[in-house]
Amino acid sequence: MKKSVIKTFIRIFKMAKPIWGWLLLSLVINAVLIVCNVYSPKILGNLIQLLYDFWAGTFGGESLLSEMLRGIIPLGVLYLLASVLSYSNMYLLNNAVSRYFTCNVRMKISEKLKKLPVKYFDSTPVGEVLRRLMDDVSYMGGSIHVIVDALFPIFFQLAAIIAVMFFENWVLALVVLFVTPFSILLSSKISSKCEKYFDNTFAESGKLNSLVEESYSNYATTKAYNWEKETIRRHKEINKRQRDNEIKANFIADIVRPCITFINALIYIIINLVGGWLILEGKTTVGTVVTMVLFAKQISAPLENVADLLGEVQRSASASERVFELLDLPEENPDTGSFCGKEIFGDVKFENVNFSYDDTKPLIKNLNLDIKRGRNIAIVGPTGAGKTTIVNLLMRFYDPQSGKITIDGYDIGEISREEVRSLFGMVLQDTWLFGGTVADNIAYGKPDATREEIVSACEEAYCDHFIRTLPQGYDTVIGDDTTNISGGQKQLLTIARALLANHRLLILDEATSNVDTRTEILIQNAMDKLMKGKTCFVIAHRLSTIVDSDLILVINNGEIIETGKHEELLEKKGFYYEIYNSQYAV
Repeated sequence: MKKSVIKTFIRIFKMAKPIWGWLLLSLVINAVLIVCNVYSPKILGNLIQLLYDFWAGTFGGESLLSEMLRGIIPLGVLYLLASVLSYSNMYLLNNAVSRYFTCNVRMKISEKLKKLPVKYFDSTPVGEVLRRLMDDVSYMGGSIHVIVDALFPIFFQLAAIIAVMFFENWVLALVVLFVTPFSILLSSKISSKCEKYFDNTFAESGKLNSLVEESYSNYATTKAYNWEKETIRRHKEINKRQRDNEIKANFIADIVRPCITFINALIYIIINLVGGWLILEGKTTVGTVVTMVLFAKQISAPLENVADLLGEVQRSASASERVFELLDLPEENPDTGSFCGKEIFGDVKFENVNFSYDDTKPLIKNLNLDIKRGRNIAIVGPTGAGKTTIVNLLMRFYDPQSGKITIDGYDIGEISREEVRSLFGMVLQDTWLFGGTVADNIAYGKPDATREEIVSACEEAYCDHFIRTLPQGYDTVIGDDTTNISGGQKQLLTIARALLANHRLLILDEATSNVDTRTEILIQNAMDKLMKGKTCFVIAHRLSTIVDSDLILVINNGEIIETGKHEELLEKKGFYYEIYNSQYAV
């Protein structure tokens, strides 16, 4: 077994420290089971010897039946005790591992995910995260079952049986002891070959989960573009790679059992031949040989199980390494600062800010802005210019590589992310509603809002009327995949949500893009109320929506190349003029 696999399992058991007591109790139960398993063949061998002596006429006891009962009753008690202990041990481990260990690991992953930077989620498919959180953790818990309830007991049992065999007949014990190591070495050598295939299997499984999640979450788009065949092709491609790797892994793991079975068959043959010769020489008895054969059977069964168990060990190691890889990812820098309870008015300043998602491709370069409270700032530019990046920096989804951003003079890099984000209200082009009632969705940014406040916000956002037409009105259960609410209506609900939250700073990403022209006029009045007295950042795609902005920032390649009001920028006949004409020349 590779050192990396051993290190992985050492780390698993360190993580399982809270259930060490239960695992120790399980080992004690297994020790008692081993005693039962080791002692029962001796009793059975004595019973067979009694029958042989009776048949050969050398029986010297008072009654065969009474002598047999003295062995049969303890043997039955041993088997019954072994059955009860096996069930108890299984229940104990299932309870300890499933209820405590795997649950604890999933909680650790959940806490870890909260501390990871947004960059991780931008670059990692959802299916990959879910795979590690669910399937990989389950395999991780299964590894404790394998080691505590299978591998350790097997090796303890082998040691105990071999020791007892030497007391019974050292010649036959040497036969078993000479052949057994070949079986162990062979199984270990072969099983180590399947590790890389299990690694590949898990990797492809994560991709497959991501593809399935992507296909169903974008079901309408897939149908609209007749993309079903391409999706099926990609699914088959990934599924084939996963299947090929799993077949190879399982094939290699399954080779071990036939090899061990063959070696164990040799052990039986040798024991019977040598035992028969010893009986003829008068150096042992039939009962002893039968006992040794039974012991050999007890050795062979665990060794054959080792074949399957080592494959499970490799599978569990691969899954566990993926979990540890996630847990070892660098977290966001901790931040403990605050605004000290002071009222924030919304003065925002960028000072020599530089940022890039990729170190080799600079995006925001030496950005300087000084935005006074209550101003409406529009950000325009081509796709990829850096408009959304400015919002990401403001919300501390990312931190700049150099320079600083301040709100009312406070460096937000020194303020907790939670507190910084609590200052912003957001209305995005891509609406998001969670599974819950209409009222719950609107109160998302202000959970303690009263029903009157919710209704008032909806009236301002012009969505009160259509909400009351829903089956249960404000108590109608909806979600992001709700089909009885249009895209425009969903947008209205998110605007009502921002109105209710009433934050000092506001981010709008083409908030009226999904609304028809008539509704847009009504909403614009509500938006004017929403933006009054707030510092607003409007990411604009349709320039007609920002003609009244206090300041327009024209961004290209991460740099502000023009600033001014709508009329001023048109008079300059620069980049903004070109963008405007490209939209409205006709």
